[in-house]
Amino acid sequence: MSQLTSIKDAAQLNNGVHMPWLGLGVYKSQEGEQVEKAVEYAFEAGYRHIDTAAAYGNEEGVGRAVAASGLAREELFITTKVWNSDQGYESTLQAFENSRRRLGLDVIDLYLVHWPVAGKYKETYRALEKLYKEGYIRAIGVSNFLVPHLTDLLADCEIVPAVNQVEFQPFLTQPELQTFCRDKGIQLEAWSPLMQGNLDVPLLKEIGEKYGKSAAQVVLRWDLQKGVVTIPKSVRKERVAENADLFNFELTAEEICAIDGLNVHRRYGSDPMNFNF
Repeated sequence: MSQLTSIKDAAQLNNGVHMPWLGLGVYKSQEGEQVEKAVEYAFEAGYRHIDTAAAYGNEEGVGRAVAASGLAREELFITTKVWNSDQGYESTLQAFENSRRRLGLDVIDLYLVHWPVAGKYKETYRALEKLYKEGYIRAIGVSNFLVPHLTDLLADCEIVPAVNQVEFQPFLTQPELQTFCRDKGIQLEAWSPLMQGNLDVPLLKEIGEKYGKSAAQVVLRWDLQKGVVTIPKSVRKERVAENADLFNFELTAEEICAIDGLNVHRRYGSDPMNFNF
């Protein structure tokens, strides 16, 4: 993945759709001015990929920022997700309509099943397949699915998920999941790539000093060179811009290996095998 030289660079998904490698996540960005400004800052910094979810409660703000941007719709890549309480076939179709209305968009670029709710995620995904076939979604996928969930889903889904968005960071590299997704043509995407700010890691600082970059920039570049789409979140203009300043340096194979070596299977988010929301 070392050929990444521009924020415009995009991964080609298994259905041919292009998804920018870097996006802005808006988890915990407050509905209203805060999320609208964050998206505006992202567009100014060159981002064209925004990741939200029904559960974040800020789809309307994202929609307003998109409308206000004046950017051509085909330049943008907008992701949202169906929340756990809406899972099931009919309820997912309705949840999608609600998300689409809040975003003010006719077509969503990527729609994800937010968590693998036991007994429900297959029906939920079947609704995504219907919406995809009808042209309302350009790509469909899942979030927080581990190998057992994916194996179960792939046993009888019609369309292989284009994306699996999971917690992926230097302390949690999920090598088995990386390999499985690569083998099945599923693009891995990282949420919470910056370990919820726990970046006080000597190795990351040392590598950063070599390139004149922050530990955060080193981690995000590592994501990209690992072939993982990444969506760091921030509502601060300077941080949004800093997180995009990744395309003028390149980590060596040895540095990537060293960062891989930080893996201790440490989660900051919930365990997809054991969650209750």
